[in-house]
Amino acid sequence: MSTEEFEKLHEMYRSLYEEVKLMPERAQRCQGEERKRIVRDFDECVSEAEEVLQGMEQELFGAPSSFRTPMSTKIRLYRRDLAKLQREIRLSATPGFSSHIGDGRQGIYANQNDQSTHLQSQRALLIQGTESLNNASKSIERSQRIAAETDQIGTDIIEELGEQREQLDRTRDRVRERYLDQRPLLLLLNKQIINCTSKILVTNKLLLSVIIIMELAILAGVVYLKFFRK
Repeated sequence: MSTEEFEKLHEMYRSLYEEVKLMPERAQRCQGEERKRIVRDFDECVSEAEEVLQGMEQELFGAPSSFRTPMSTKIRLYRRDLAKLQREIRLSATPGFSSHIGDGRQGIYANQNDQSTHLQSQRALLIQGTESLNNASKSIERSQRIAAETDQIGTDIIEELGEQREQLDRTRDRVRERYLDQRPLLLLLNKQIINCTSKILVTNKLLLSVIIIMELAILAGVVYLKFFRK
Protein backbone atom coordinates (compact mmCIF):
# COMPACT_ATOMS: atom_id res chain seq x y z
CA MET A 1 0.00 0.00 0.00
CA SER A 2 1.15 3.58 -0.82
CA THR A 3 -0.07 6.04 1.82
CA GLU A 4 0.80 8.95 -0.43
CA GLU A 5 -1.29 7.56 -3.30
CA PHE A 6 -4.22 6.86 -0.96
CA GLU A 7 -4.16 10.41 0.41
CA LYS A 8 -4.02 11.79 -3.13
CA LEU A 9 -7.12 9.78 -4.10
CA HIS A 10 -8.80 10.86 -0.89
CA GLU A 11 -8.25 14.52 -1.73
CA MET A 12 -9.55 13.95 -5.27
CA TYR A 13 -12.74 12.42 -3.88
CA ARG A 14 -13.27 15.30 -1.46
CA SER A 15 -12.86 17.79 -4.28
CA LEU A 16 -15.36 15.89 -6.46
CA TYR A 17 -17.83 15.57 -3.60
CA GLU A 18 -17.66 19.27 -2.82
CA GLU A 19 -18.54 19.88 -6.46
CA VAL A 20 -21.40 17.38 -6.83
CA LYS A 21 -23.12 18.08 -3.48
CA LEU A 22 -24.20 21.52 -4.77
CA MET A 23 -25.61 20.24 -8.08
CA PRO A 24 -29.02 18.94 -6.83
CA GLU A 25 -29.87 22.40 -5.51
CA ARG A 26 -28.66 24.05 -8.72
CA ALA A 27 -30.70 21.63 -10.85
CA GLN A 28 -33.82 22.41 -8.82
CA ARG A 29 -33.45 26.13 -9.60
CA CYS A 30 -32.88 25.58 -13.33
CA GLN A 31 -35.22 24.51 -16.15
CA GLY A 32 -35.00 22.78 -19.52
CA GLU A 33 -31.63 22.21 -21.14
CA GLU A 34 -29.72 23.84 -18.32
CA ARG A 35 -31.13 21.31 -15.85
CA LYS A 36 -30.29 18.44 -18.19
CA ARG A 37 -26.72 19.70 -18.54
CA ILE A 38 -26.32 19.86 -14.76
CA VAL A 39 -27.63 16.27 -14.46
CA ARG A 40 -25.15 15.07 -17.11
CA ASP A 41 -22.29 16.86 -15.34
CA PHE A 42 -23.47 15.33 -12.08
CA ASP A 43 -23.46 11.80 -13.56
CA GLU A 44 -19.95 12.31 -14.93
CA CYS A 45 -18.64 13.58 -11.59
CA VAL A 46 -20.30 10.73 -9.68
CA SER A 47 -18.84 8.19 -12.11
CA GLU A 48 -15.41 9.72 -11.62
CA ALA A 49 -15.90 9.70 -7.84
CA GLU A 50 -16.80 5.97 -7.98
CA GLU A 51 -13.57 5.28 -9.87
CA VAL A 52 -11.63 7.19 -7.23
CA LEU A 53 -13.30 5.16 -4.46
CA GLN A 54 -12.40 1.93 -6.27
CA GLY A 55 -8.79 3.11 -6.47
CA MET A 56 -8.85 3.84 -2.74
CA GLU A 57 -10.13 0.31 -2.09
CA GLN A 58 -7.31 -1.18 -4.14
CA GLU A 59 -4.75 0.85 -2.18
CA LEU A 60 -6.19 -0.61 1.06
CA PHE A 61 -5.45 -4.22 0.06
CA GLY A 62 -1.98 -4.32 1.64
CA ALA A 63 -2.73 -1.92 4.52
CA PRO A 64 -2.68 -3.01 8.20
CA SER A 65 -6.10 -3.91 9.59
CA SER A 66 -5.90 -1.05 12.10
CA PHE A 67 -5.90 1.39 9.15
CA ARG A 68 -7.87 -0.64 6.59
CA THR A 69 -11.01 -1.22 8.69
CA PRO A 70 -11.87 2.44 9.46
CA MET A 71 -10.99 3.51 5.91
CA SER A 72 -13.23 0.78 4.44
CA THR A 73 -16.07 2.00 6.63
CA LYS A 74 -15.43 5.57 5.49
CA ILE A 75 -15.53 4.49 1.83
CA ARG A 76 -18.92 2.79 2.39
CA LEU A 77 -20.19 6.04 3.91
CA TYR A 78 -18.87 7.97 0.92
CA ARG A 79 -20.84 5.69 -1.41
CA ARG A 80 -23.94 6.16 0.69
CA ASP A 81 -23.53 9.95 0.42
CA LEU A 82 -23.18 9.68 -3.36
CA ALA A 83 -26.31 7.54 -3.55
CA LYS A 84 -28.19 10.11 -1.49
CA LEU A 85 -27.10 12.92 -3.84
CA GLN A 86 -28.17 10.80 -6.83
CA ARG A 87 -31.66 10.43 -5.37
CA GLU A 88 -31.84 14.13 -4.65
CA ILE A 89 -30.85 15.20 -8.15
CA ARG A 90 -33.32 12.77 -9.73
CA LEU A 91 -36.05 14.20 -7.57
CA SER A 92 -35.03 17.78 -8.32
CA ALA A 93 -34.88 16.98 -12.04
CA THR A 94 -38.55 15.88 -11.99
CA PRO A 95 -40.84 18.94 -12.49
CA GLY A 96 -43.80 19.23 -10.09
CA PHE A 97 -43.15 15.85 -8.35
CA SER A 98 -46.79 14.91 -9.14
CA SER A 99 -46.59 13.34 -12.57
CA HIS A 100 -47.02 9.58 -12.65
CA ILE A 101 -44.10 9.25 -15.05
CA GLY A 102 -41.96 11.37 -12.79
CA ASP A 103 -42.88 9.26 -9.78
CA GLY A 104 -42.06 6.10 -11.73
CA ARG A 105 -38.64 7.42 -12.73
CA GLN A 106 -38.00 8.54 -9.18
CA GLY A 107 -38.77 5.06 -7.85
CA ILE A 108 -36.59 3.42 -10.50
CA TYR A 109 -33.65 5.71 -9.79
CA ALA A 110 -34.02 5.34 -6.04
CA ASN A 111 -34.23 1.57 -6.35
CA GLN A 112 -31.18 1.46 -8.63
CA ASN A 113 -29.18 3.66 -6.29
CA ASP A 114 -30.12 1.56 -3.28
CA GLN A 115 -29.13 -1.60 -5.12
CA SER A 116 -25.87 -0.01 -6.24
CA THR A 117 -25.06 1.07 -2.68
CA HIS A 118 -25.92 -2.37 -1.35
CA LEU A 119 -23.79 -4.08 -3.99
CA GLN A 120 -20.85 -1.79 -3.33
CA SER A 121 -21.11 -2.46 0.41
CA GLN A 122 -21.30 -6.20 -0.19
CA ARG A 123 -18.31 -5.98 -2.52
CA ALA A 124 -16.27 -4.12 0.10
CA LEU A 125 -17.22 -6.69 2.75
CA LEU A 126 -16.33 -9.53 0.36
CA ILE A 127 -12.93 -8.02 -0.40
CA GLN A 128 -12.26 -7.51 3.29
CA GLY A 129 -13.37 -11.06 4.11
CA THR A 130 -11.23 -12.52 1.34
CA GLU A 131 -8.21 -10.62 2.56
CA SER A 132 -8.81 -11.76 6.14
CA LEU A 133 -9.13 -15.36 4.92
CA ASN A 134 -5.86 -15.05 2.99
CA ASN A 135 -4.10 -13.64 6.03
CA ALA A 136 -5.47 -16.46 8.18
CA SER A 137 -4.33 -19.05 5.62
CA LYS A 138 -0.82 -17.55 5.58
CA SER A 139 -0.75 -17.56 9.38
CA ILE A 140 -1.78 -21.24 9.44
CA GLU A 141 0.89 -22.09 6.87
CA ARG A 142 3.54 -20.32 8.97
CA SER A 143 2.38 -22.16 12.09
CA GLN A 144 2.48 -25.51 10.28
CA ARG A 145 5.96 -24.78 8.94
CA ILE A 146 7.22 -23.84 12.41
CA ALA A 147 5.63 -26.97 13.90
CA ALA A 148 7.28 -29.16 11.24
CA GLU A 149 10.67 -27.53 11.87
CA THR A 150 10.26 -27.98 15.63
CA ASP A 151 9.30 -31.63 15.15
CA GLN A 152 12.36 -32.20 12.95
CA ILE A 153 14.64 -30.58 15.53
CA GLY A 154 13.15 -32.78 18.27
CA THR A 155 13.67 -35.90 16.13
CA ASP A 156 17.30 -34.95 15.46
CA ILE A 157 17.94 -34.40 19.18
CA ILE A 158 16.40 -37.78 20.07
CA GLU A 159 18.52 -39.52 17.44
CA GLU A 160 21.68 -37.79 18.69
CA LEU A 161 20.92 -38.77 22.30
CA GLY A 162 20.35 -42.36 21.16
CA GLU A 163 23.74 -42.42 19.45
CA GLN A 164 25.44 -40.99 22.54
CA ARG A 165 23.78 -43.65 24.71
CA GLU A 166 25.00 -46.39 22.40
CA GLN A 167 28.54 -45.00 22.60
CA LEU A 168 28.38 -44.93 26.41
CA ASP A 169 27.09 -48.52 26.49
CA ARG A 170 29.93 -49.69 24.22
CA THR A 171 32.51 -47.87 26.35
CA ARG A 172 31.12 -49.42 29.55
CA ASP A 173 31.17 -52.88 28.00
CA ARG A 174 34.79 -52.46 26.86
CA VAL A 175 35.88 -51.32 30.34
CA ARG A 176 34.06 -54.25 31.94
CA GLU A 177 35.61 -56.73 29.52
CA ARG A 178 39.11 -55.38 30.14
CA TYR A 179 38.60 -55.58 33.88
CA LEU A 180 37.39 -59.17 33.66
CA ASP A 181 40.27 -60.11 31.38
CA GLN A 182 42.89 -58.56 33.66
CA ARG A 183 41.39 -59.69 36.96
CA PRO A 184 43.42 -62.97 37.25
CA LEU A 185 46.58 -61.05 36.43
CA LEU A 186 45.78 -58.45 39.05
CA LEU A 187 45.15 -61.17 41.66
CA LEU A 188 48.45 -62.86 40.82
CA LEU A 189 50.29 -59.57 41.00
CA ASN A 190 48.75 -58.80 44.38
CA LYS A 191 49.75 -62.25 45.66
CA GLN A 192 53.32 -61.74 44.47
CA ILE A 193 53.48 -58.37 46.16
CA ILE A 194 52.23 -59.89 49.41
CA ASN A 195 54.79 -62.70 49.21
CA CYS A 196 57.62 -60.28 48.52
CA THR A 197 56.52 -58.12 51.41
CA SER A 198 56.45 -61.15 53.72
CA LYS A 199 59.96 -62.19 52.65
CA ILE A 200 61.26 -58.70 53.21
CA LEU A 201 59.73 -58.64 56.70
CA VAL A 202 61.31 -62.05 57.58
CA THR A 203 64.66 -60.91 56.21
CA ASN A 204 64.49 -57.72 58.22
CA LYS A 205 63.68 -59.67 61.37
CA LEU A 206 66.65 -62.00 60.81
CA LEU A 207 69.00 -59.10 60.19
CA LEU A 208 67.71 -57.38 63.29
CA SER A 209 68.25 -60.55 65.34
CA VAL A 210 71.80 -60.92 64.03
CA ILE A 211 72.57 -57.32 64.85
CA ILE A 212 71.18 -57.73 68.35
CA ILE A 213 73.25 -60.93 68.90
CA MET A 214 76.37 -59.20 67.61
CA GLU A 215 75.81 -56.22 69.88
CA LEU A 216 75.32 -58.56 72.87
CA ALA A 217 78.50 -60.44 71.97
CA ILE A 218 80.43 -57.21 71.71
CA LEU A 219 79.00 -56.00 74.99
CA ALA A 220 79.95 -59.30 76.67
CA GLY A 221 83.45 -59.07 75.25
CA VAL A 222 83.87 -55.55 76.52
CA VAL A 223 82.67 -56.52 80.02
CA TYR A 224 84.99 -59.53 80.08
CA LEU A 225 87.98 -57.53 79.00
CA LYS A 226 87.31 -54.80 81.47
CA PHE A 227 86.40 -56.71 84.61
CA PHE A 228 87.63 -60.26 84.32
CA ARG A 229 90.90 -60.07 82.46
CA LYS A 230 93.77 -58.80 84.57
